[in-house]
Amino acid sequence: MSRGAELDLGLVVTGHGRHYIVETPEGKRLHCSSRGKKSECVVGDRVRWMPTSEGEGVIEAVEPRRNLMHRQDEWKTKSFAANIDQLLVLVAAEPVFSESQLARALIAAEAAGIPASIVLNKADLPAIDAARARLAPYAAMGIAVHEMALKARPEASRAQLMPLLAQRSTLVLGPSGTGKSTLINLLVPDAGAQVGEISQSLNSGRHTTTTTQWYWLDAQRGAALIDSPGFQEFGLRRGRRPNCRG
Repeated sequence: MSRGAELDLGLVVTGHGRHYIVETPEGKRLHCSSRGKKSECVVGDRVRWMPTSEGEGVIEAVEPRRNLMHRQDEWKTKSFAANIDQLLVLVAAEPVFSESQLARALIAAEAAGIPASIVLNKADLPAIDAARARLAPYAAMGIAVHEMALKARPEASRAQLMPLLAQRSTLVLGPSGTGKSTLINLLVPDAGAQVGEISQSLNSGRHTTTTTQWYWLDAQRGAALIDSPGFQEFGLRRGRRPNCRG
């Protein structure tokens, strides 16, 4: 869009359907909608928007992306996050993780040139030795594996995580039961409150529990955590300028 440079700039921090929460450079968040019946905007997009008379906004254009992550099944592909600096795959000593899912995540990140590392949670459990052995081939390939006990040793885990996340936008993926909620709540104490506020703003509370969400980890907004539910098949593709006008 030729007028894009004249419009306000914002960051998409979550959304549902054609409705999004966009954060301005000053840190203000507001409800925005996209034009048309279909939108390709995703969390992590930098967008150009214009205000409405109701105090909300309309997304008019999306800035070019560095990368785009999407999940897929046998029927369709759906984009859900963009402009990611690194991928953090969370697995645990228990339950036993799927190596095929883990491998697909790491291969997709490598193909897109996005650094990826693994967090092996529940290191306090007896099953840690078996899980460590299963991850040894990945470590041998140069993929960093960080062992933690998020629930049993929260402060030590936080001290271990923060340097890994500093000044980066990190997407966290992991199957249920691995401690992803524990990780989010450890690093973002008001995560639940943020989700509640966004649910109210979007008027779609029952949807936001399955919606990708952007969290800032510091007051300077230099480090961010992107939480996406599930651990389905997914891929990464190079960025392009999407059409948010439908």
